[in-house]
Amino acid sequence: MLKSMTGFGKAVVEANHLTVTAEVKSLNSKFTDIYCRIPKTFSSREIEIRNILTQQLERGKIEFNLQVQYTDTTAGTSVNRALVQAYVKDLTETAAIFGNIETTELLKIALTMPNAFNTDAVSEEQSEAEWKVIVQAVNKAVEECNKFRQREGAIVQAKFIEYAQSIGSLLTEVEELDKTRIPGVRERLRKSVSDLLQDENFDKNRFEQELVYYVEKYDISEEKVRLRTHLDYFQTIVKEGNGKKLNFLSQEIGREINTIGSKANDVGIQRLVVNMKDELEKIKEQTSNVL
Repeated sequence: MLKSMTGFGKAVVEANHLTVTAEVKSLNSKFTDIYCRIPKTFSSREIEIRNILTQQLERGKIEFNLQVQYTDTTAGTSVNRALVQAYVKDLTETAAIFGNIETTELLKIALTMPNAFNTDAVSEEQSEAEWKVIVQAVNKAVEECNKFRQREGAIVQAKFIEYAQSIGSLLTEVEELDKTRIPGVRERLRKSVSDLLQDENFDKNRFEQELVYYVEKYDISEEKVRLRTHLDYFQTIVKEGNGKKLNFLSQEIGREINTIGSKANDVGIQRLVVNMKDELEKIKEQTSNVL
């Protein structure tokens, strides 16, 4: 199944006097680029969070946000009253600029600010219990993000198949036009040298050699076969869900299309080639956003 790099997931877990909210957002990127926003209290766990994100999301520009609220301040924690009071005072002064806000709401905001709680008294067992809750929230958020990616990937997969089939249909039209193109090229060459045929010194063997050379130069048989093969393989890879292979294969498809256009020397075929390139551009726009 094809998976998009664009995704979003959110999870809220309540346990062990904690309410943990984890949010994950991912966008397309060639590499794994992670930005974490977590409370200072748990900054020592950032590497572990990054490892979870890397292992489960693989690649992309990933933004992670973690919020931790204590629902029971008696369970190993205490309010840093001096700091919270300072927060409330500053928030009150700020709120006065925009309008009145209830003190209760300001207090709730203040309690979510850094170092609003003293955790020096937290035991190692309690710290591990809190970490398990956080990991649970992180995993759930990542799971939701991956589900989002899969839904997006299914849409992109259908589009990929549609675009590839469209190029295949245009290739069929090229094959039909090509049946009459080579005889036409041969006839035009013969007419263009008809005057030379009257010359006694005209070398017929040399002319036939030149004719064969130009016919082979205009021949697109191999390109048609390779393009058809690439299109069939492309649809197979789409179902396997390998974005890197799709990106490489789209480049190979582009080479064959360009070669057909340059060698055909035919207005009808070149118009079809332009349409093929248009469909291929749609594919390339999406290959950069799939895993």
